[in-house]
Amino acid sequence: MMRISIDEAEALARAALAASGARPAMAATTANALAAAEAAGQAGHGLSRVPQYATFLKNGRADGRAAPRIVNERGGAVLVDAGHGLAYPALAMAEAEAAWRARAHGIAFAGITNSHHSGAMGLPVARLAQQGLVALAFTNSPAAMPVPGGARPLMGTNPIAAAFPRRDAPPLVIDMALSEVARGKIMVAAKEGRPIPEGWAVDAQGRPTTDAKAALAGAMLAMGGAKGALLAMVVELLCCALTGAAFGFEADSFFEDEGNRPRLGQALLVVDPGALAGSASFAARIEAFVDAMTAEDGVRLPGSRRDALAARAAAEGIEIPDVLHQRLMALAGL
Repeated sequence: MMRISIDEAEALARAALAASGARPAMAATTANALAAAEAAGQAGHGLSRVPQYATFLKNGRADGRAAPRIVNERGGAVLVDAGHGLAYPALAMAEAEAAWRARAHGIAFAGITNSHHSGAMGLPVARLAQQGLVALAFTNSPAAMPVPGGARPLMGTNPIAAAFPRRDAPPLVIDMALSEVARGKIMVAAKEGRPIPEGWAVDAQGRPTTDAKAALAGAMLAMGGAKGALLAMVVELLCCALTGAAFGFEADSFFEDEGNRPRLGQALLVVDPGALAGSASFAARIEAFVDAMTAEDGVRLPGSRRDALAARAAAEGIEIPDVLHQRLMALAGL
């Protein structure tokens, strides 16, 4: 392992992405998001994504020349077309649009179409919450889970994130995928020849399985059974039916280098508390709930661990595997 500063990590990622075909603005926005995720302890959405994105830029699964643009708007609603590029420039545009529209109209919905893998969705909602806004984010992903009663994957793991501003404290940030477990854990179990717990996945025939390899050939299960699957369906429809994006079953897996341009969808729903009970009332209600939560020993506020890790990373830097650092250096031509 080696330790580098967040700024060094961001600069290295930016150089690697630019050398792989991303235009400067795309490389910069993407590198910033990946370094922030790495600093917050979300390595799965951090620097390890750079080689994958570099491959997609080189083989055409992502268009490095794309620039996001607004293709439709009305009042608090806006649709951003990512143009088949990496998702982060479109997310940045949607975030900015949703913020001013929520202040102007009380509420805003920013949809994104023709997009790509969008990483840690807790980051954009946290930034919006730091501006005093309530924010929810949704994204679909390549098919990994069946619908209730089905066997074949139709929906992605479809993360949901939400952030609620607090008075004189970091926002409450909730960020989770809707599968029972991350696919990466099943992949590790398959590689090591270990069984997986029942309830994580089904095989290709839709039967519950503890065989990790059979699970990878089948489908992951939603957390909470049918209720979780239906929640994933809500995300799929919000992100795709409203934006014209591709459903999970229409997008090729990110675990394969070759495939189609995924055309995924994302959505930001942003609310100005001042348009409802009022900002002061909202702040008081949030703190009343936080006080009730923290009155019990062992309760951890959502987002607090990520905040602590990010603060530590800002002071001490981040650790990344030597092999990843070498790979990034090679991609950057350094």
